[in-house]
Amino acid sequence: MALDRTSDDFLPRKAMKAELLDAETELKLAYAWRDEKDEKALHRLINAYMRLAISMAAKYRRYGAPMNDLIQEAGLGLMKAADKFDPDRGVRFSTYAVWWIKASIQDYVMRNWSMVRTGSTSSQKSLFFNMRRVQAQFEREAAAGGEQLDRHQLHQKIATEIGVPLRDVEMMEGRLSGSDFSLNAVQSAEDEGREWIDALEDNSAQAAELVEDSHDTRQLREWLVEAMSDLPAREQFIVRERKLQDPPRTLESLGTELNLSKERVRQLEAAAFQKMRKALECRSGEVQHFLA
Repeated sequence: MALDRTSDDFLPRKAMKAELLDAETELKLAYAWRDEKDEKALHRLINAYMRLAISMAAKYRRYGAPMNDLIQEAGLGLMKAADKFDPDRGVRFSTYAVWWIKASIQDYVMRNWSMVRTGSTSSQKSLFFNMRRVQAQFEREAAAGGEQLDRHQLHQKIATEIGVPLRDVEMMEGRLSGSDFSLNAVQSAEDEGREWIDALEDNSAQAAELVEDSHDTRQLREWLVEAMSDLPAREQFIVRERKLQDPPRTLESLGTELNLSKERVRQLEAAAFQKMRKALECRSGEVQHFLA
């Protein structure tokens, strides 16, 4: 099933029409993909369980992500599951795929929750997806028993229930209760419309630094060209192909072209660099990193 960006209801409607696989057929398809890399078998397996991926994606709509994006991520998780599934373990593919689909969706939700990355450790994931539910449960229980929990007590209970450190609970509380603000927002009416971005320090290079860097770079380039021009033609060729090409040539490909062994090319390259180092030592130690 193509995971392209179509209307919100197209993929779910298409998934509902897909075949339902019995255990025997599922196993045959899994073996065909694992052992023979049969892409038709892979497509049948993914198509059959895309309804499962979509059903799981729908549970995360409350986090504000577009449904189509959630389905895309669920589909990616499903494909990872199909790629790593081992039919010899005697587990149904649907059971195995649930973990990969859930992990893929949760990673996407956490990446897009805020401009400030929330984090992706197991502790942070557990808190992100369970903290509000557990907190509401404790608040209801406290209210029913006539208790009043302060913030520290509540955080301690949450940490114990979810099994995470107290400091992680406190950190996640701040992240979930905060929100992103535009740097173009006005600080206050008293600052004559000054925006927050105006208060950021400019860490970019100043004009004097730019001129100095440009001069140094030009000088280093001239020294390198001069040092390289003193090398024999074959060594010049090796240095040029190994250091000035993107991507650089391999020793083996150069050996084939020059009718030399790979080890001999390596020796010529090392000798060329040594000669260039000696030529540059009288110039400046600043150029040494170019030959590292």
